[in-house]
Amino acid sequence: MKFPAQILNLKLIALALSLLIALPMQATAGQVKINLADGFDFPVGKPNAAGYYKARGLRLRSPRHFGEDWNGRSGGDSDLGDPVYAAADGIVTFAYNVRTGWGNVVLTRHAYRDPASGEVKFCDTLNGHLNAIMVKVGQAIKRGQQIGTIGSNFGMYPAHLHFEIRHDISIGMQRNAVPADLIHWADPTQFITKYRRLNREWNPVIMPTNTYQAYAGFKGI
Repeated sequence: MKFPAQILNLKLIALALSLLIALPMQATAGQVKINLADGFDFPVGKPNAAGYYKARGLRLRSPRHFGEDWNGRSGGDSDLGDPVYAAADGIVTFAYNVRTGWGNVVLTRHAYRDPASGEVKFCDTLNGHLNAIMVKVGQAIKRGQQIGTIGSNFGMYPAHLHFEIRHDISIGMQRNAVPADLIHWADPTQFITKYRRLNREWNPVIMPTNTYQAYAGFKGI
């Protein structure tokens, strides 16, 4: 049986589209495939920050403080060396001792679905002043996995965890490169409370990487 050329062309187009739909999503350079986070926990005293208090919160007016400082309730350096946990499933995008006022820093990128909009969104969490780093750049991590220990930036400060959540995944270590507003930054406690438990989804999504500017010779993914 012979088919007109137009029908054959339509059949070939339909076949090609079906093959494209059937192909698994492929990550390329500057991207990774990752499952969506099924919720966010606090980075200390998992999962509810038991035994810790927020000594300092987000402040986007001068003097600015772009995250939260978490301290052990026993005071002083009693929390030095305590575990720091991943807030959610994600990929480590930066893990270095950058010295200056930071010391050891771990940045992790997370993908999650906003229940209100249905959109897949991305955010970064930052854990600073760590005494030890227990993960490496490019490592996939799970919510509640230990990623480091509370430090003091090698004695510069009393021991505490500096913790940030950023909506803007281009910031990296260049915090002055973006406006100080809630479009680019999140209030960590409010964010965690809002997205505490999310539906588990098993289809991975493509997440962008290599979004940071180089910082003093340190490069993330």
